[in-house]
Amino acid sequence: MPRSGPRLVEFHFDFGSPNAYFAHKALAGLATRTGATVRYVPVLLGGIFKATNNRSPFEAFAGVRNKLAYERLEIARFIARHGLTRFKMNPFFPVNTLMLMRGAVAMDKQGQLAPYAEAGFHHMWEEPKKMDDPAVFKAAMDASGFDGAALIEATQAPDVKAGLIGNTETSVGRGAFGVPTFFIGRDMYFGKDRLNDVEAVLAG
Repeated sequence: MPRSGPRLVEFHFDFGSPNAYFAHKALAGLATRTGATVRYVPVLLGGIFKATNNRSPFEAFAGVRNKLAYERLEIARFIARHGLTRFKMNPFFPVNTLMLMRGAVAMDKQGQLAPYAEAGFHHMWEEPKKMDDPAVFKAAMDASGFDGAALIEATQAPDVKAGLIGNTETSVGRGAFGVPTFFIGRDMYFGKDRLNDVEAVLAG
């Protein structure tokens, strides 16, 4: 895949974010309509939060009257607009995604990030599981056609660990403070609600 250019959109994601799942499901249609290439970049949301002193919306807006109710309304609207009928809130949320995201880096190195991303989002937000439990992770990935044991082993490789750290630091260095974040060249767009802007730029 091309690494940069006007027809490339980078999708910086972490499986732990429901909004990243929503963006993931909408990006295929966007790519088809615009002819753009989508490059998935695995990052660690917890690392981004720590580096930018950010918090999840559930924490940041917990004391703001009506804010979380409106956020849930926007989620419902997005689900309806894109027909995301398979979405289920993960009962184990928040899930520690370190193992999942290291797995994404390992699969990216093997050219298998696309099917792995589909599996990761599926097991987090369609048939939700406690994916930070190694036994659950192994069984889920085995069921999706991967070698779960080999994946767990790969997450401990020094280059995989360094790769996730590097992706996360680079994302923050470019301006990211959460996920989903999109880059078109140097221009950054944050949040699933900016997908219309992303599409307009790509189409124009």
